[in-house]
Amino acid sequence: MKKIVAVIFSALLHSVGAVGEEDYTQKLRAALPEFEMPPAWVTNHEPFRIIGNLYGVGGQDLAVYFIASDAGHILINTAAQGSIKHISANIESLGFSLNDVKILLSMQSHFDHTADLAKIRELTGAKMYATKRDAPILEDGGFSDPHFGGLETFRPVTVDKIVEDGELIEIGNTQLKVHYHPGHTEGSSSYSMEVKEDGKTYKVLIANMGTINPGKRMILDPTYPGVSEDFDYTYNNQKKIEVDIWVAAHKSQYGFDNKYQRGQPYNPETFVDPDGFIDAIETLEIAYIQQVNSELKQKNKMWRKAISACSK
Repeated sequence: MKKIVAVIFSALLHSVGAVGEEDYTQKLRAALPEFEMPPAWVTNHEPFRIIGNLYGVGGQDLAVYFIASDAGHILINTAAQGSIKHISANIESLGFSLNDVKILLSMQSHFDHTADLAKIRELTGAKMYATKRDAPILEDGGFSDPHFGGLETFRPVTVDKIVEDGELIEIGNTQLKVHYHPGHTEGSSSYSMEVKEDGKTYKVLIANMGTINPGKRMILDPTYPGVSEDFDYTYNNQKKIEVDIWVAAHKSQYGFDNKYQRGQPYNPETFVDPDGFIDAIETLEIAYIQQVNSELKQKNKMWRKAISACSK
């Protein structure tokens, strides 16, 4: 029976996109006319075990995380449109099935991490969980995104459950804690878990880093109200989290290529890097402070110019 279900699922997986699925390429180009999809965003990478029941099943740069449990699985993120085929194949090569995913999560509501969530939800029956501030953007396909919005950039996905900061997501033998880390998007989130391996407990964080996209504004015509405060909160909050192993939404953000080589044997120590996590946060924080100071100087210059004009 399982073989029959697997064959049917595989047929559905490979038929999706051929019939009835809207291609978002043109919409994306209209929304972001100067954007060119980096090759690393659409190129698959072999799946790998990070630690315990946590695996990487995404591409060369866009990270997709798979958490296996004895009661069904969790999938965090997808990549660009069409990535479902690589994700499914990667999960299958690990000995699991995409069809057994029960919970879908997103670290942020940008198209490069969300494009196939709706398809996977539809195909598997998995429930989509999201933070309150990212949920509306997921449900309108990015249209209401305060930075890149105005047009749909990915297929809208129905959110089944709102998750709160500090909430524990439990499935089978796995507990995943939600961390609210806004700024990159209004509802960006990270997820932490503890993994026991060889008698040692590892604190693991799947971190959405506070990167600032080009064109994002903090003070002068802010991208959204409170965006500067959100970034400041995220940097400070992340530095307080005790971390042994951390990964991020983009592999380049956590130095993946310096930590893992294709085909290397599993070692729970491979991604241990607490100091690297703090260094990454502080590097982003410096860039944030520089941008805030630059915008404040511009604001003061505008005020002086306005006052001077009024005094004439």
